[in-house]
Amino acid sequence: MKAVVRLTIELVPRNAWCDNLRSLLPSDKWDRLRKETYRRVNYCCEICGGKGPTHPVECHEKWEYDDKKHIATLVGLLGLCPACHETKHMGLAQLRGRGDIARKHLAKVNGITDAQARKMIADAFRVWHERDQYDWTTDIGWAISKTVGKERHEKSVVLDTLCGVTPRL
Repeated sequence: MKAVVRLTIELVPRNAWCDNLRSLLPSDKWDRLRKETYRRVNYCCEICGGKGPTHPVECHEKWEYDDKKHIATLVGLLGLCPACHETKHMGLAQLRGRGDIARKHLAKVNGITDAQARKMIADAFRVWHERDQYDWTTDIGWAISKTVGKERHEKSVVLDTLCGVTPRL
């Protein structure tokens, strides 16, 4: 029987590394969104059901990538335990010297072998290398609709509206 993959790896293209809600939104709006996420998941990880030792869950941004138009669209927020969150950001885990820990968590949560986990990681990095060849536009319209009731926006419009700043594109 084939294992059901619950935990995946989401590697963000390099030019979008700093385009996250924590840095793009005013802190009060970010705090509201992340705290709503924690409450929605009852402070338990949406993937494995676990909780972290210091804080139960962290807020993870779920993105969809349009590989033709090179637009990364925020589609929601997930409440994840620190171990699942770290695994989602496998590249960062590896940079921090925690890649082996994240790989083992990936295998455990998905009920797969270490070899299968290594293949998942290699596949995720292949996709990342392809996406990293392009400049990506970030669409955080989902978050804006949750914080100020507006529909889909380009990053520059969103930032002008909320923060009064012009983004670097």
